[in-house]
Amino acid sequence: MSIYPAPVLALATEVLAAARAKKLMLVTAESCTGGMIAGCLTDVPGSSDVFDRGFISYSYDAKMAQLSVERKTIADFGAVSAETALEMAEGALKASHAHVSVAVTGIAGPGGGTPDKPVGLVYIAVSNSKTGDTRVLKNNFDGDRAQVRFSTLETALHALKEEIAAI
Repeated sequence: MSIYPAPVLALATEVLAAARAKKLMLVTAESCTGGMIAGCLTDVPGSSDVFDRGFISYSYDAKMAQLSVERKTIADFGAVSAETALEMAEGALKASHAHVSVAVTGIAGPGGGTPDKPVGLVYIAVSNSKTGDTRVLKNNFDGDRAQVRFSTLETALHALKEEIAAI
């Protein structure tokens, strides 16, 4: 029995199978999801052959220490920004043995939102060491904290699946 809904667990299984077929290792860098993406991927039996590690970098210091996010990036753009998500994804690749990373940073709520950065704003970055490409997706999810986090999880898994398919 899994704590993740069956459709999300099925998507995680597809991501892992796609990575396995291409002999790719995966890494996660998570802020607002607090490890949910890594947890979902590792809930699938046999995931250890393609999942290298996960970073939970909730604080500014953790983002800088674990993932080499620049202090200036956080100061200039904020922890919830495309720029920070990009540096998180690229930093996760550099700090691991993985080929593809996914990074998420956002405001899950219920507090913490501003007019410029409302609750539900989440940036998801996917980086690929095979091509050197990193892409960032801006999302505005609806719902309460749990809904924002689960929407982030599902969207991040879709982004990983698409990135693996493009390799």
